[in-house]
Amino acid sequence: MTDLHAALSEYLHTRRTLGTQLKWPESCLRQFVELVIAQGGDVVTTALALRWTFQPIGLQPATYARRLGLVRAFACWLHASDPRTEIPPPRLLPAPHRRPTPHIYSHDEILALMAAASQRDGDGLQGATFATLIGLLAATGLRPGEALKLDVDDVDLRDHVLTIQGSKGGKSRLVPFTPSTGVALAQYAERRDRLVPNPSTPAFLVTANGTRVPGDRARRTFARLCQHVGLRPRQPKRSGRGPRLQDLRHTFATHQLIAWYRAGVDVNRQLPQLATYLGHGSPSETYWYIQAVPELLALASERVMAPEGGDRPSMPWT
Repeated sequence: MTDLHAALSEYLHTRRTLGTQLKWPESCLRQFVELVIAQGGDVVTTALALRWTFQPIGLQPATYARRLGLVRAFACWLHASDPRTEIPPPRLLPAPHRRPTPHIYSHDEILALMAAASQRDGDGLQGATFATLIGLLAATGLRPGEALKLDVDDVDLRDHVLTIQGSKGGKSRLVPFTPSTGVALAQYAERRDRLVPNPSTPAFLVTANGTRVPGDRARRTFARLCQHVGLRPRQPKRSGRGPRLQDLRHTFATHQLIAWYRAGVDVNRQLPQLATYLGHGSPSETYWYIQAVPELLALASERVMAPEGGDRPSMPWT
């Protein structure tokens, strides 16, 4: 192991002790260190940082800026122990951060995606796993990574509760689900245990080989399913954009907010509960959905302009 490898491992360990997960950054930074070493170097330079940043072709400007930002943060930390380190200037690749507008799936679109997933291997497990993943995200609003991290012991099919452990920011929470969702999860568990009686992982959602489903595989498979049902164009790799797996979480939150507004519920009072359910750090993160979805923004505007008074019915949000 080179000094640069050791420094990166120490950097990642330090960041993680502060509560950062760093899955994607770790992969990127290890690739960067390999490039530096392959070029015969033993120190971070701005030129090498830029060379590595632009290696993938066809990415968005914001992605390039983020890649360079990862190297810059590592270089700032490394410079304290190795003054030879060059720190790339801030805003060297300016790119305004734009949170992508979510695709809000209709009920029919979700059913079509689940049907397409189920048809992938007939009575096998792969299709059932991805159909269950889609249904679970739509029914609970989990982050895709949270669903894929679920172990069998985290899914309480008797009391209808999911235990989400060590999620974003290192936080854990309990997520209740409806009896109908419980029936679907139980059916999947029965098929999983029958087809893969001895999995190599405690994961709830597994591949046909009995391993945990990798996040990148889940995203690629979902993109192909979207192409199959017409939600994404059939274009070559790396071209085009379309609905994402993450958008199922946005769909759950948006549908709940729309239901509240239409029912006349005081959304401002209910929002902290929804934020807790979704695992948001604060209600301000949940407020973003109101401005991101035109129908929600219109309903919120109508609510602001409406006269005060009248009874507001209560409404369950799970």
